[in-house]
Amino acid sequence: MSTENTIHERIDKAASTVGSLWPIHSFVTANPLSGFENQPFGEAVEQAANLLGGRGYPSVETFREALERGQIDPGILDGKLAEAGYEDDPDVLLDRMAEAGDAGETAADTAADRVDRVLSKWLSAFLDEGSANWSMPNREAGFYTAFSEVARYDAEVPDKGVVSDLPETPTEAIGAVLEPHAESQWVPIFEEQLAALPGWAGFIKQRAEDEGPWQSACPITLAGYLAVRLALLDGFGADIEPSTGPDSPGPGAVDELAETFLSAWEASYRTGLVESVATEGRSLDDNEPSGRPDAQLVFCIDTRSEIIRRHIEAAGDYETHGYAGFFGIPMEYRGYDADVSVDACPPILEPKHHVTEIPTDRDTQTRHDRWSSIREATGQLIETLEANAATAYGYVEAAGSGYGLALAGRTLVPGRLRDLFGAADAAVPDDHEFCDQIVRHQHTYAGDLPVGLTLEERVEYAATAFELMGWETFGRLVVFAGHASETANNPYDASLDCGACAGNPGGPNARVLASICNDGAVRDGLRDRGIDVPEDTVFVAGQHNTTTDEVELYDGHVPESHAEGLERLRVDLETARANAAPERAADMNGTGSGVRETERRAADWAQTRPEWGLAGNAAFVIGPRALTEDLNLDGRSFLHSYDWSTDLDGDALEAIMTGPMVVTQWINAQYYFSTVDNSVYGSGSKVTQNPVGNIGVYQGNGGDLMTGLPLQSLMADADVPYHQPLRLSTVVHAPVGRVTDVLVDHEKLAELLDNGWLSLTVVDPIQNHRAFHYEQDLEWSSASVEPEVQPETPNAPVVADD
Repeated sequence: MSTENTIHERIDKAASTVGSLWPIHSFVTANPLSGFENQPFGEAVEQAANLLGGRGYPSVETFREALERGQIDPGILDGKLAEAGYEDDPDVLLDRMAEAGDAGETAADTAADRVDRVLSKWLSAFLDEGSANWSMPNREAGFYTAFSEVARYDAEVPDKGVVSDLPETPTEAIGAVLEPHAESQWVPIFEEQLAALPGWAGFIKQRAEDEGPWQSACPITLAGYLAVRLALLDGFGADIEPSTGPDSPGPGAVDELAETFLSAWEASYRTGLVESVATEGRSLDDNEPSGRPDAQLVFCIDTRSEIIRRHIEAAGDYETHGYAGFFGIPMEYRGYDADVSVDACPPILEPKHHVTEIPTDRDTQTRHDRWSSIREATGQLIETLEANAATAYGYVEAAGSGYGLALAGRTLVPGRLRDLFGAADAAVPDDHEFCDQIVRHQHTYAGDLPVGLTLEERVEYAATAFELMGWETFGRLVVFAGHASETANNPYDASLDCGACAGNPGGPNARVLASICNDGAVRDGLRDRGIDVPEDTVFVAGQHNTTTDEVELYDGHVPESHAEGLERLRVDLETARANAAPERAADMNGTGSGVRETERRAADWAQTRPEWGLAGNAAFVIGPRALTEDLNLDGRSFLHSYDWSTDLDGDALEAIMTGPMVVTQWINAQYYFSTVDNSVYGSGSKVTQNPVGNIGVYQGNGGDLMTGLPLQSLMADADVPYHQPLRLSTVVHAPVGRVTDVLVDHEKLAELLDNGWLSLTVVDPIQNHRAFHYEQDLEWSSASVEPEVQPETPNAPVVADD
């Protein structure tokens, strides 16, 4: 293997050190330690702590708070501590953890600090995605070449070493710096240098893998980044010798104790949830089949949907269901007014179709274009006046009083200002009011993707949705409700939109599936597959505003025959919203309550916490809604509809466990690590953040890109987390043998469980809804009150009960 190939191979191996980071305008929640998931959790966080400096477990104060609030069951904790060999009282053990954690920090490497300062300055200029008025020159040639051109003009770049006369290619520069080091040291060197600025490195990693428009226009690679970094380190005379890790890798005594407390906390939460689900499961056997509901509403599995679903069901004869928020359509989407296309599917999938919009109502389109043009021209004029050195001061003098009134209104009466702007926006028709989506296959391509979907693909996506949810009955109205948030002045607004749509609103995906299901040819295809959709069933798309709990219906095509049912649904959705909003607002410690408070927070430009997002997430329940509809899950559970009795071959369960379950684990891990060490795995306080290049945020005026969630999305007070940092507890309502079969066929999924990144409990409907907890290596233990019960499956050996 040539030296160049060896360098690239070693970089690829080292790249697992940093997790991928998406642009903040399409924020994707992901496990920051995804590259360590092939290791046991304790070993992974220990290794990450050595490389990244982040804590892997909740603090002693967090454990104490959980104990005081009754979130950790004392009996469960005592059992876990005894099992791990600890005999002292929990308070004594927590004191011991606190003392061990008081070790001082080592001094910073000033040479590395100077390298970080230079790198972050030029990376922010090079990677800018449209916010800079003056761009870095020569970006089209790639980062290494562009830096080589400007380095001579930067007084902070040293004039000695490799950086003073950079070779022609990145690999030549890397080879020159690494020449004194044995090849066996290359991977550790690359790992430590990537981990030095994990935000920038993770962003470069994701951008290079994605190969999107910005990467095509301004290419950058990890090799180019490392070449510049190593050359700068060489110029500053920094030592790049890799640090020596512990002789025997593995978690230390403090982490082992923290793992015990964490496991007890998780078991305390999981035990109550599993017992409730099992009890509800037994009652299912006694229930009579329900009749045809007035309407069925399908929401994203997002934890925020649980609250509004509960209140919709209480408002009338409605069924609600949970399905992945991209509604099973892996598409790239471009709205009518959009400048670029966006991926509208989970990051673990690649888009397979391009869907766009075409105007169908000329008068409404004309009105929309007129108002949009005025608004766009005004915005461009203001931006030009603000950015132009010749006009900026005069513009401020002339417009200052108007800006002052606007700032006062947005600060003092944001709710009323929202009403005013809402009335103005109502004059501008939304895309769905005058555009249809191009859903049918057009025999053309947008880039590499076919425009639209073939009939066979449309039938497949519709059938998959109903099969995964286990549907056999259809109401006259079926609503697919995507979701989006509403916030003001919030760089993290995409983190509150639909994660399954890659940080974009879910309404477009809901419209695509509704259009597919209303297609007569698709219904004929569904009938051939045993799914008989009644002639009078009409599918409607909508979007749930997770900040205000308003559900907007896109109902322009609904026939008059359904008008009465649709109007009744609208009224009941408002009732549900009115009842859900106080519950949501009560957690926000706001100045008001109910709908008005949620609207105020949505419009308040100074509001650092417009909504909690998915904070509090702790569980993923896979099963029929009847298991949870009588439970108040407090907005902490992802809920995916599934009926084991209609899934004879287990394909639906396999799809859910290998898709949505993996995505929810990503989300859960992001919230977990952002909470346990926000300075390393999160993004700190919004108060001191500064957006950079339309791609991310700094803390202060420079440095690394922050990788996770801000403090205000996680903490109730400065040191008190609102989000309980627990690993995901998955509960599946299915025969334990069927679940085992999925794990046998998917070793990566079993590895996640074996390594302790999430837990899995099965409530088995063919064994009187008894619960079995996954231990390791396809072994299960009884989690029910009947200790003698063992799972009836030859594929899953049983370990003894604790």
